[in-house]
Amino acid sequence: MASGDSRRDTSRASGNGLHWLGLAARGLKRDLRAADVRALFVALALAVAASTMIGFFLDRLERGLTRQAGQMLGGDLVLEQGEPFSSELKSTLREAGMTLSDQVDLVSMISRGERFQPASLKVVDSAYPLYGASRVDVGNGVEPLPRGPAPGEAWVDPRLESLIDLQLGDAVRVGRTTLTVSGIIEREADQSGGFSSFNPRLMMHVDDLDATGLVQPGSRVEYEILAAGPPEAVASLDARLDALKRDGVEVRDVRVDRPGLGRALERAEKYLALAGLAAVLLAGVAVAMATRRYVDRHLDTAALLRCFGASQRQLTRLFALQLGWLALAASVCGALLGLAGQAGLLALLTAFLPLELPPPGPLPLALGVLTALAVLVGFAGPTLLRLKRVSALKVLRRELDPLPASAWLVVAMASLVFGGLMWLYSGDLWLSVALLVGGLVMLVILGGVGALLLSAVLRLAALLPQGGHAASPTRALRLGARQLGRRRQASLGQLLAFAVTFAAMAMIALVRGDLLTAWQDQLPDDTPNYFAINIQPQERDAFVETLAGTVDERSALYPMVRGRITALNGQPPLEAVPETGRGDNALRRELNLTWRDALPEGNRLVAGEWFGASGDRAGAPSDETVPISLEDELAGRLGLALGDTVRFTIGAATLTGRITSLRELDWDSFRPNFYVIFPPGVLERFGHTYITAFHLGDAESPLPGQIVEKFPAVSLLNVEAILGQVRELLTQVTRSVELVLGFVLLAGISVLYAALIASRPLRAHESGLLRVFGAGDRLISRVQGAEFAILGFASGLMGALLAELAAAGIYAGWLDLAPRLHPSLWLGLPLGGALLVGLIGHGLSRSLRRQTPMASLGLLGET
Repeated sequence: MASGDSRRDTSRASGNGLHWLGLAARGLKRDLRAADVRALFVALALAVAASTMIGFFLDRLERGLTRQAGQMLGGDLVLEQGEPFSSELKSTLREAGMTLSDQVDLVSMISRGERFQPASLKVVDSAYPLYGASRVDVGNGVEPLPRGPAPGEAWVDPRLESLIDLQLGDAVRVGRTTLTVSGIIEREADQSGGFSSFNPRLMMHVDDLDATGLVQPGSRVEYEILAAGPPEAVASLDARLDALKRDGVEVRDVRVDRPGLGRALERAEKYLALAGLAAVLLAGVAVAMATRRYVDRHLDTAALLRCFGASQRQLTRLFALQLGWLALAASVCGALLGLAGQAGLLALLTAFLPLELPPPGPLPLALGVLTALAVLVGFAGPTLLRLKRVSALKVLRRELDPLPASAWLVVAMASLVFGGLMWLYSGDLWLSVALLVGGLVMLVILGGVGALLLSAVLRLAALLPQGGHAASPTRALRLGARQLGRRRQASLGQLLAFAVTFAAMAMIALVRGDLLTAWQDQLPDDTPNYFAINIQPQERDAFVETLAGTVDERSALYPMVRGRITALNGQPPLEAVPETGRGDNALRRELNLTWRDALPEGNRLVAGEWFGASGDRAGAPSDETVPISLEDELAGRLGLALGDTVRFTIGAATLTGRITSLRELDWDSFRPNFYVIFPPGVLERFGHTYITAFHLGDAESPLPGQIVEKFPAVSLLNVEAILGQVRELLTQVTRSVELVLGFVLLAGISVLYAALIASRPLRAHESGLLRVFGAGDRLISRVQGAEFAILGFASGLMGALLAELAAAGIYAGWLDLAPRLHPSLWLGLPLGGALLVGLIGHGLSRSLRRQTPMASLGLLGET
């Protein structure tokens, strides 16, 4: 008997659940004709679309961009040391999911007949390259080849070809073996030689290395493992990589080895996350405003249901299920829109991003639905609670509306939900908390500033002259201001909503513009595309004369002395540095040292004083300590500070320097940069050469050939290929930034639409009263336009202030950009706000102006 009762209770509960689901669906179907429900739908769909598109975009495009950046390095991970790597390490990397390519770098004499030339050898295996293709002329013109030379063959660069007069098919002697020249390299796939290889280059297959006899005990050989794989595979190797660094192995990835490129990617990722959060925030504000109108419309329905015996719990269930159906439909539409958006963007980028990207995964879709539900609960939940508190007596007495939800409750709930979303998308708890607390403090301040600003604008409007006729513009402005003044609290709420909307839209646009400016400044048109190295002191003046009038831009000539760090504060380097710095490349190779009497271009002092500022003495004997300036990041990695000493070995001599200043370098400039700078009068006694960089705009210029002919000892490095890759990457990121900006603008417009829909009944009532007292269509139209324009102007002013403050905080604390003032914002945003709010509000009010006074006054009960 008890079992039968239990089954009936379960069946009744199941039936009741289906009944409420059906009732909610039918109610939502009827409600779809209402403007506030459409506004809710659009806002939720935009929130889902923005979050899913950003998710897909960051998931697919960022992996593709990182892979292309990895092409410049040669792989996602590069390990380098002076002895062969163990088979055990290679097995560990392969088991983690990495694809490997072995590479060996060394310097040797290359000969053809009676002509000899030192060259840098790049020895590759059959897996080379892991990414991209080398551009090589194998006899049919330059073409991309996704491989290296075959065994028995060699590829040479144009400098080596010119220096020993090589042609395709010629035999060259490398050590004890002879190889056939089968290709002339225009560009290597990975550019892994970087600036460390000053010699002409020859690429050969690893199977020929033993035959050369060049690898002997004591030989200076660098062994490399180039590894490619998914980010998860690299992350799983973190512990092993840390151990390798401690053992002196150099471990490189794209963000470390290419700092300029890494910063561009990091800033792009942060911008996309920021823009996605801004779109979700704006959609949430639209949801909150549309929900208020939704609740006002359903108070009578809730009262009738209470008369028919509905409990508070049942009312809550009914309207929650109704909005749940709406959220589900909006999630589906938003997810499809997000999929289409990222697919359309990737289609636009196909010409710039010839990469095979992974297909979309399910995680961004799940996050999109979660975002919709979170926005609905956080921004609409507190307002919906008003429906369950409605009294059945409201059917007889319309003034018995339940009190609206506390503004603090609405703000607190929305803040908690949005803070959770920030944490979810940024992955940074403290950043999310800081932004949330800062936003709440700013909201309180904005409330006071907004009240003062609204009062000031209304007073200014009241000072306008009456105007010569009833429908004059000044009269319309005065009447519009009075309308806003009569409902000051509602006007202040709309002012804050519009100000936040304009601030978010402006901030995303400002960040986009400043990011593009920073990227363009990073690589201007006259960025040096040639490096000239090994300029002899006696050739310096003649070299400068050769460049004069031919190149577009040239850096200074810097003297260069090679020296190795052999002690830090009197201790061996590996004992003195922190554990994380023991594998630093600066401790494993000779550094390029220079001297300057003035701070070089692109350098900025971050600590200490430049030489001579405090009586620093130059030209000290070798047994005394001399002042030096050190690069700030290197000092951090080696655990050095002002006052510490560094001992260098230069040839057979030693020299000790004391750190008197730390510098920040512009690594993105493609100009000569130095970790260590001495004052004049110290290094001149050592053998030195000069280095410079210049920009040659004419690709057909005979200058490179003239330099090789007149200065055979000078090494000329063409870095135009690297510049092209970086510019191509920044173009892709720029396009992605612009598309996300469009989604933020759409979300902002949805806020304006929802806010104006929420105040529609009240404005209808006011226009009806004006008609009763004899106002014509022209005057009502102008009064409503003026009211919206005043509101938009004041919102634009406050939005400009908020955008400037928010952008400054984000620049300094997150994007690593210098804060800057935007004067055009203070003019454009108020005027743009007045125009945008005026046009949208005036357009939405058009149907109200066509209603009869009786129909307009009949909406009074809905306000």
